[in-house]
Amino acid sequence: YRQNWCIIKLSASCELKFFFFLLHDRQVSAIEVHTPSEVVAVNGSDVKLSCTFKSTQPVSDQSVTVTWNYRPPNSQAETSVFYHQGTPYPEEQGLFKGRVVWSGNVVKRDASITLQKVSPTFNGTYTCQVKNRPDVLGNHGEIDLKVVNKVSVSEIGILAAAVGGSCAVILVILGIIMGVKLYKRRQKEMMDIEVYSVGKSDLY
Repeated sequence: YRQNWCIIKLSASCELKFFFFLLHDRQVSAIEVHTPSEVVAVNGSDVKLSCTFKSTQPVSDQSVTVTWNYRPPNSQAETSVFYHQGTPYPEEQGLFKGRVVWSGNVVKRDASITLQKVSPTFNGTYTCQVKNRPDVLGNHGEIDLKVVNKVSVSEIGILAAAVGGSCAVILVILGIIMGVKLYKRRQKEMMDIEVYSVGKSDLY
């Protein structure tokens, strides 16, 4: 009985040490991924989705894997956008076919991509996940992309004309108000002079 108790005690001790070993290993071998929280792009333009990372392990093209996924607005379903390990593997079908290029440099801890000729259908959340074994744990970056329509030259002209016209009207109104005030002030001064002159003549 005593021998069995020692075996059980030793087993529990080993499991506890193994647990702390895994916890320590998880803390040391955690990769950090950094991205902007939001990117705004003009409809029809190219936009870079920046993603950088920090790893406790040596970095090389073959050791690092980069995975980009896309999640449409108000949806939890994810679509593959891009994969890189030593060489780029762009999507060959779907929304992102021929629309994504590699803009990163793994050696410089850069896992960025560029979306070409974006449209409102590209709106959504993009996730950047980087692994560098044994650094496979850690966070992933998320970017909310918003594609907006370009303001045309005619719209800018109309807006400028509206603002300019409003300013002109305000200036005219201010000019009239100031003119009326000056006129009343001048009239009052003339009346004061006349009253003073009449009073002075009465004294003599």
